[in-house]
Amino acid sequence: MSHNNSIGNYLIQRLLELGVNHVFGVPGDFVLGFNKLLENSDLEFINTCDEQGAGFAADAYARLRGLGVVCVTYCVGGLKIANTTAQCFAEKSPVVVISGSPGINERIKNPLLHHKVKEFDTQYKVFQEITVAATVLDNPDTAQSEIERVLTAALRYKRPVYIEIPRDIVHLELNETGGEKPSTRTDLNNSTASLNIHLNPSIIANSSNPYALKEALEEAVKLINKAERPVILAGVEIHRFKLQDTLLKLVKKTNLPVAETLLGKSVINEMHPNNLGIYE
Repeated sequence: MSHNNSIGNYLIQRLLELGVNHVFGVPGDFVLGFNKLLENSDLEFINTCDEQGAGFAADAYARLRGLGVVCVTYCVGGLKIANTTAQCFAEKSPVVVISGSPGINERIKNPLLHHKVKEFDTQYKVFQEITVAATVLDNPDTAQSEIERVLTAALRYKRPVYIEIPRDIVHLELNETGGEKPSTRTDLNNSTASLNIHLNPSIIANSSNPYALKEALEEAVKLINKAERPVILAGVEIHRFKLQDTLLKLVKKTNLPVAETLLGKSVINEMHPNNLGIYE
């Protein structure tokens, strides 16, 4: 049976298209099938000493490249990166957490499988609290749209997401019936990275309202023009959305002074005449 159109290979292909070249993690039996697909792909798997190190490495990679990936096994590996994922959420770092898990057919009659903590979805519930989007790919009919939904959220909100793949699902072929494959084009090393996906209901619901955006911009301009001593407070979002050049253009045009938040440090050159330094 060919696995070229499998759920696992589709996820790998999407990561490659989004500019990811390396995946950090530690293998384990519940994720070995996906690990083998990684081994045979153009993604380079970096086997770290432990899962927490993999999580921090993926975080650093995301901050530098625009999207990072950590791949671990179920519970014994997954729960070890809860802390690194929570850090990504707090500091707006887009990391894709990929975890293997027991097969759907292994869960019948609730057997006592190794590394299971409480229920089969315990790890999923934990990661729902520390990611901006989470999914379990347990249905070939929805796997493609779920992968697109979650990856879109990571890029849109610059926060971590969670994808769990039961080990008997990895090699199943996609069985989408919802129209043509979404198309995402991004250059993660480009300051004008853009995301273009064929709209589906979940993405439409998260799109900016152009009228609300226009109103917000007009209100911001009025407030700045009315202010006696306006100051720009630049946050970490300038880093994550690669808006440094846009900020510099605004500063050059308005001559407004700029203070940086602690996480926003270095969004503007410390020697720039308009830089006030760190505000905390």
